[in-house]
Amino acid sequence: MKHYFLGMAAEYADGGWIKHLFTIGRQRDLDALNRFLAQKYHGEALLCKNGRSALALALKKYFTPGDKIIVNGFTCYAVYEAVKTAELKPVFVDISQEDLNFDYEKLEKHGDAKGIIVQNTLGNPVDMKRIEKFAKEHEMLIIEDLAHCAGVRYADGREAGTVGVACALSFGKDKSIDTVSGGAVVFRGEESNNAKKIQGPRPSDHLRARFYPMFGALCRTLTYVGLGGALMRALVKIHWVEKSADSKLDLNRRLSKFQAKLALQQLRDLRRAGEPVLREFCFVRDRAEVLKKLQKKGYYFAGLWYEKPVSPERYYKKVHFPENECPNAVYVSEHILNLPNYYTRKDLVTARKIIKEYLEEGDRHEQ
Repeated sequence: MKHYFLGMAAEYADGGWIKHLFTIGRQRDLDALNRFLAQKYHGEALLCKNGRSALALALKKYFTPGDKIIVNGFTCYAVYEAVKTAELKPVFVDISQEDLNFDYEKLEKHGDAKGIIVQNTLGNPVDMKRIEKFAKEHEMLIIEDLAHCAGVRYADGREAGTVGVACALSFGKDKSIDTVSGGAVVFRGEESNNAKKIQGPRPSDHLRARFYPMFGALCRTLTYVGLGGALMRALVKIHWVEKSADSKLDLNRRLSKFQAKLALQQLRDLRRAGEPVLREFCFVRDRAEVLKKLQKKGYYFAGLWYEKPVSPERYYKKVHFPENECPNAVYVSEHILNLPNYYTRKDLVTARKIIKEYLEEGDRHEQ
């Protein structure tokens, strides 16, 4: 049985890490990515260090400190951090178990907010017309977070990122566009003055982004002799590898030039591909037991987006999440199992058989 070790740079397997390691980026690649994003999303693009920095810049531009901002009740700590960095008040709204997006009846109880962040959870598009109607009625601005949904289209055919007053992209690990780190924000309407302040990446961030896929490949290889996990833990400890959720927010830095080149290639490929690959999810009983059985067969699904309503778990207490107001988000975080996009359908045949035994009654998300 092939051993699938973690999700460590798995999308760079089969030699992909070599291309990443030796890609040469130049100023023209930064300029080309800027132009592409500006044209695609109809605004002024600004390249950033990571997705949370991009989102924070969008929020700071359009809102005043103290404003209430609606946030999906099942989300990443990076979103919360961006909201707090912009000195805004996050208002968590419960979700639907069908698509992990807003429960619209509960959403409509928060008309006093000034803005709403739309994230199209795991690539599942929201009912954008309904959200637009709600936002217009309450003079509310929409910010689109494209971390999981670059290339997704709404039911009316519009592409995610072209509706709100701004959109933020993340190019971090396991995102729709993955260059290990990096991000961008596109403002629509009046111009921003942030571009003059943006500097190049810190050398440490550049090196981490450059070498992570190679380290991932090395760790996967060493797993066969039981040393892969030890090496990765050591790399994290000495800060040669950084966990995605630990990436520091910095409003004055951008991604590396070589990452801009890779991001542009992926964005163009995504456009040619038509529809992006969505991450499949289901709800299971005894998830811990399911994960153990999967791991015994060589599948490692842990470390994905389902530990708490606001993940990862190590940051959850900082959020002060209103669990009583978001029971669906709590249930989902305890039962969801989403299939990593670095496995092929053929790879997952055995995994699906294991998962099927534990599916919650009536679950319709397992395909």
